[in-house]
Amino acid sequence: MRPLPEVPSAAAPVDAEQAGASLVEHYPRLVRLGYLVLPPSLSRSRRVLAAHALAQRSLQAAHRAGPAPGTGLPLPRRPGRTAAAGPDYASVRRRVLRGALAAGLPLRRRWWPGRAQLPPVLPLVWGLRLFPHSGGADELALEQRLCALCGPARAAFVLRGLESLADGEVRRELAAAGVADPHAALREADGVDAPYALLASPEFDPCSLQARPPDLPRRRRYARAALAAAAAAAVCGTLLGLPGGGWGRGEPAAPPYARNPAAEEALEPGALRMVSATFWRRSPRTDFTAWPTRGDRTEDVRLLRRALTVWARPGGGVRTSATPGTPVGPPMGAPQLLYAGEVGASAVVLFYDGLRVVRYAEPRNADPSEGAALDFARVDGADAASAGALVVERAAGRVRYLTAPWVRKASLRDLLAPDRAPRPLHRTPDGVTDALAGTGSAGGCRSWDAVELSDGTTDRLVTDLGELAPARLTSGPPSEPHDVAGRSELESWARTACLLPSVRSHGVRSVNSWTYATQPLPEAGGSARWLCTRAETWRGTGSRVLAQFQAPSARPPGSRPPGAVAARSEDSPACGKRTPRVLAGVLWKSPGGRWYVLAAGSEQFTSLTTSGGVKGSARGRLLAVPAGAGDRARLNGRLRDGSQVGALR
Repeated sequence: MRPLPEVPSAAAPVDAEQAGASLVEHYPRLVRLGYLVLPPSLSRSRRVLAAHALAQRSLQAAHRAGPAPGTGLPLPRRPGRTAAAGPDYASVRRRVLRGALAAGLPLRRRWWPGRAQLPPVLPLVWGLRLFPHSGGADELALEQRLCALCGPARAAFVLRGLESLADGEVRRELAAAGVADPHAALREADGVDAPYALLASPEFDPCSLQARPPDLPRRRRYARAALAAAAAAAVCGTLLGLPGGGWGRGEPAAPPYARNPAAEEALEPGALRMVSATFWRRSPRTDFTAWPTRGDRTEDVRLLRRALTVWARPGGGVRTSATPGTPVGPPMGAPQLLYAGEVGASAVVLFYDGLRVVRYAEPRNADPSEGAALDFARVDGADAASAGALVVERAAGRVRYLTAPWVRKASLRDLLAPDRAPRPLHRTPDGVTDALAGTGSAGGCRSWDAVELSDGTTDRLVTDLGELAPARLTSGPPSEPHDVAGRSELESWARTACLLPSVRSHGVRSVNSWTYATQPLPEAGGSARWLCTRAETWRGTGSRVLAQFQAPSARPPGSRPPGAVAARSEDSPACGKRTPRVLAGVLWKSPGGRWYVLAAGSEQFTSLTTSGGVKGSARGRLLAVPAGAGDRARLNGRLRDGSQVGALR
């Protein structure tokens, strides 16, 4: 049976002078009450000013009510409660509580907003941001739990803990403040598992404050924009007043800016799409849409609101980066929240909107003077192979990854040491790896770390190329690329890895390297391998192709020099699934000191010819012609269908 609504106690009005004395005596306590009950959607600085305004308005309401004809009946106390809960104090407290709850009510178009829902006129602070001192981890956890409660439940918890009211008194106070169902508010407040003593912490004391400057560059920009807007309004007013010219009175005026509901929803933390931890097991797609929402700050409404606001309108102090071809505009709907938590020295938020992954990072203390970072990466068309990890932190030359939920084990492999077994890579329960050295450092290519992700059936190699999404490394012909496996492919990548900086920060999705020819060298110089390395991008265009020549080396695996780039091309279909052919040549010096033009084509070629400074031909797809130092040759090949094509360029 649903309990009957609580009936407020019929206490007589209190004298205004007594209410004023009670307000002065217990002002810090009343302001703390208002600060805790005010909606968490307000910033800390605005909540401080609103709490002081509520306390001061309560005295004005008492003066308007006039003197009391008699003394009201005091409220019953439970043991240990202070004597401050007389009728005068209770009246002022009730007005503060009513105003704080009204501030969190949604606005109705047909109603004029209440006074508590408007920014306070007094007190007013210009040029400074005021907020209480920071507390510890317990206070932060309590703040997050209170933010998750509705306004009446938050008020019930505060009245219990700060005012030491019994449940019956709490219900009467809530009913007097206009709460429709005090019983439901108490039940919701029961879910907060935190000691009431934390409410007395400096974290929630709006009378002991810190002062910081606002965003000064933004304030200057706003001032300049206001002056420009005033000038534009003056010019428009002059033009509208011109008779017979400008805009005619019978013409329809240009409509005002139409507020897009989807764009407004995208800025609301409560509208973010959250995914459960087990959804990926039954999801029809294995990509970023199946990633669960993870992190220790997924309920931090203020952090999420800052991240969404910076995404929509990044200020001048925000460091922004984007992979080529990635739009950097605001979200057009509520995005999916992948991660929100503290990583290293930063608080990091990862979003996914179906096209892009967006990373927001700020200092842990949310100090705006230290700036924030906003990174965009295009990841449309991702699958299980390309959605295995994302870079969650990049600092001091080191990176951390957030791995997909289907990744059972992560290992670290040095590509330049193919004989060395991969080392286990520790991950947190949320899937964040330990920090590992970044790739392509300026100190030379002495090692190249790649992460091996295993889902129990397949091991995939990915490596950092300076973007949010690591690039997948594969081997095999363009028609059937596969994950790197086996000693031969690892040794091939050991001589290819140091060429990867040429495709760094280029929006690369995957890099495939395959041996398309093996050539015996003149003068019994051993056998050389010809490889084609193709980097595919997320956007489809802008691919890069490298043809490399790997001469034999007496050094042990892992210390052999990287392959020599024989030819390169950008945005070419060569060496890809659509056009899986490649032809390249080099000028090579034998151990005996003689020079040769060497060339090799893929299996589609039937003959090769050189012209220009060196003339020669050969049947088949391998060519070796004597030459001189510095000679230049033009290379052509004939395909099986009789057509001729030139070398990769």
